[in-house]
Amino acid sequence: QVQLQESGPGLVKPSQTLSLTCTVSNGSITANLAYWSWIRQPPGKGLEWIGGMTLGDSTYYSPSLKSRTSISRDTYKDQLTLQLSSVTPEDTAVYYCAGAPAYCSGSVCYDYYTMDYWGKGTLVTVSS
Repeated sequence: QVQLQESGPGLVKPSQTLSLTCTVSNGSITANLAYWSWIRQPPGKGLEWIGGMTLGDSTYYSPSLKSRTSISRDTYKDQLTLQLSSVTPEDTAVYYCAGAPAYCSGSVCYDYYTMDYWGKGTLVTVSS
């Protein structure tokens, strides 16, 4: 089964850019994923969808985070990336990458409910 693993700095200072990588193993982006998302869970709160991207390079972002978010992929390295700029302590959360073998359509592109594969998550703390 396809496995996803997030990696990146556990501590980011306010106003800096948070950069995370999700490495795909036991498979590849092109063979196994048609759509993927980044999701986060702040301490004591529920899951929040950040954004997603399709194999065809269409991107979808949460309206509340769109101005600060960028999602991309490196097919040769089988890595997915998330960049979140101008972070504040409110961006402290466990960040997850997730993927699905099928393309999304319509409102499905703006949530995480159809994700089949999930990473274990990585905690990012925003603090000076």
